[in-house]
Amino acid sequence: MMFEHLLFFSVYLFSIGIYRLITSQNIVRALICLELILNSINLNLVTFSNLFDSCQLKGDIFAIFVIALVAAEAAIGLSILSSIHRNRKSTRINQSNFLNN
Repeated sequence: MMFEHLLFFSVYLFSIGIYRLITSQNIVRALICLELILNSINLNLVTFSNLFDSCQLKGDIFAIFVIALVAAEAAIGLSILSSIHRNRKSTRINQSNFLNN
């Protein structure tokens, strides 16, 4: 019973993240939605790890690795965002055309 609830919650988080990523106008909101998508994937990893192989921690360790990658992605993304904001004075996605300049 708990398995279905966790999968439904993960699908719900993933669909909200995809919808907000597609409709977002701001780069910061897009980064947050990307992290929401990756957290729903982590929830699936831990859920299936506990369901199929509860004595080994392969899914849990892989989820911790994904969390570390998400932290690195957020740090790099925010540094790129601060550079864009410093040069362009805007964080809107549709106002940033990088190929022209």
